[in-house]
Amino acid sequence: MKNNNDAQREKAIRKVTFIGAVVNILLTVCKIIAGIYGKSAAMMADGVHSLSDLLSDFVVLVFTKISSKKNDRDHSFGHGKFETLATAIVSIILLVVGVRLMVDAIERVFAFFSGEEIARPGVIALVAAIVSIFAKEVLFRVTKKVGDDVNSPVVVANAWHHRSDALSSIGSFAGIGGAMLLGPKWYFLDPVVCIIISIAIIVVAVKMAVPALDELLDKSLPDENVKKIEELALGVPGVRNIHELKTRRSGIDVLIEAHILVDPNLTIVQAHEISTNVEKALESNFGYHTQINIHVEPDVK
Repeated sequence: MKNNNDAQREKAIRKVTFIGAVVNILLTVCKIIAGIYGKSAAMMADGVHSLSDLLSDFVVLVFTKISSKKNDRDHSFGHGKFETLATAIVSIILLVVGVRLMVDAIERVFAFFSGEEIARPGVIALVAAIVSIFAKEVLFRVTKKVGDDVNSPVVVANAWHHRSDALSSIGSFAGIGGAMLLGPKWYFLDPVVCIIISIAIIVVAVKMAVPALDELLDKSLPDENVKKIEELALGVPGVRNIHELKTRRSGIDVLIEAHILVDPNLTIVQAHEISTNVEKALESNFGYHTQINIHVEPDVK
């Protein structure tokens, strides 16, 4: 059952990511061409953003393939953290793109108010922005649903990368449209809107990076999860107490180590049965991707 679920999970991730990659290739080419012929620096920057999306798709495809491998001699706890590492990489890419877009936009604003002329963008750039907004929003919704369904942080992160590209295109649409409708005095709208959008992109990137870094640094599960583990263990008949509880995540896997105290007069077989029941209780709550190590101790007072 576990292997079948893992195979289906990997298939779903690779399918939605491959679709995203194809769309990103088409959008990157179309945006750059539209930026050149439409004389729109904003659309050129938008094309570069789509290129970064394509790079993140590649990262997801490579790392989720590795993270889906079974436990081996070199990775006895599995390869789950490769997926976490991919999430961190995608968020860093997103952060770099956001900062770069902000810097470029700020430079364009200063250049405009210093007297530098900015060419009027063409209709082709406006059309490209509309197509990008629609395509990337659809990709965001589809990718996020798959990420939530298979419990994959890296796929969810990639979905937000799609959304950030849609937001970037909204900024491009507003700036290009404003410049076309209001005239040369309002050409600065394009970079100003890009600054606002880049801030949103940076916020999303940070929100994705923090949990990934926490996991890579073996941060314990949230307090509510720890309390739930204690409640489940103490609810098993024969368990008198629990201590030395240690928790962490490895990708979608939850790793739990704990010592349980039992009646010292029990036989080894009886004590083992109790520890097995504890493991079953924890796995039923946290799912089959739970790695549990229970140590039995006599409750000697």
